[in-house]
Amino acid sequence: MLVLEQLQVEQTIEPITNKPITNDQLVAYAQASGDLNPIHTDEQVAKSVGLPTNIAHGMFVMGQLGQYVNQLAGKKARVEEFRMRFGAMIFPQEQVTCSAIVEKIEGKRVHLNVYASKGPQEVVGNGTAILVFEGVHTHE
Repeated sequence: MLVLEQLQVEQTIEPITNKPITNDQLVAYAQASGDLNPIHTDEQVAKSVGLPTNIAHGMFVMGQLGQYVNQLAGKKARVEEFRMRFGAMIFPQEQVTCSAIVEKIEGKRVHLNVYASKGPQEVVGNGTAILVFEGVHTHE
């Protein structure tokens, strides 16, 4: 959870690394989301279309990054905006590391650049988030 008074522009926020993605998670996500494209859940189908194996849903990765943003907001802030652009594919057994950098602070609004990566810095998605801190002192 972030504390407004302790934040500075260009500050790197502590990243988190999620557990490796499992096929069971991808099957459950496919059923919940309605995205039943078998390239996400069936390794043989994925290979038949030229992929090295099945791939995680982009929105699954966005969900992991969104969860990180919500954890940063904690109970003292709310997420006003969250956007993500998709980049590289991510495969089962890989881990998503979520990170953020403070871009701008405007009163009670904190603008973050957010990143989902795998391995040592391979970005699989990036975007922005705006947190609004409620009932706290401002920088102004």
